[in-house]
Amino acid sequence: MQRYGIEGLIVIGGDGSFRGALELEKRGMAVIGVPGTIDNDIPGTDASIGFSTAVNTSIWAINHIRDTASSHQRNFLIEVMGRDSGQLALAAGLAGGAEAVLLPEIPFDLREICDKIEMGHRRGKVHSIIVLAEGAGDAPEVAMKIKEITGHEYKITTIGHIQRGGSPDYSDRLLAARLGNRAVTLLKEGESGKMVGIRGEKVIVSALKDIVGKKNPLPMGDYDLMNVLSI
Repeated sequence: MQRYGIEGLIVIGGDGSFRGALELEKRGMAVIGVPGTIDNDIPGTDASIGFSTAVNTSIWAINHIRDTASSHQRNFLIEVMGRDSGQLALAAGLAGGAEAVLLPEIPFDLREICDKIEMGHRRGKVHSIIVLAEGAGDAPEVAMKIKEITGHEYKITTIGHIQRGGSPDYSDRLLAARLGNRAVTLLKEGESGKMVGIRGEKVIVSALKDIVGKKNPLPMGDYDLMNVLSI
């Protein structure tokens, strides 16, 4: 990079990318991090670039699946991405009106979940949707256990890598513009080893060394709200 006259580097990504950025800084390269991951698991920011678009893609899929679930009175287990982070599953499940969301960070009791779903069926619900983060369990195994407990079959839909592509939505475009502008400004001011993030409507700056190796906690208020709305 020095040979080609590169004076600074903006690294867009998650924890692994930021580890690499810090190694480059040790070798004399000025670096600024910009969080970009659909997992939204980077601390120091309310949102990472790509998260909003991935959530909206998941909600789009849930909405289409609900049409079939309702018209055919069927149950679905929808697997979304999230090996170590349930942020995407929680946001999609809450906004998509799922009856339950299974996350890798929170131990769950399938019998309790089945009891809640059965309560809904007794009240006249003709279908149910469960959102599963891929790291929370094996979808076929979970579906089989639910059938053993309730007698109801759950059809499995894996949204997969469609969540990682497509045209960015408004929120991601605006976030990228704000964070990118601040990242360039920091480099021009001689800063390095920092990460830009968003807190509310304000762009904030954190030390990369304080970000690497840590995880953005789940918004437990949203988890509690999802459980209330799904009753």
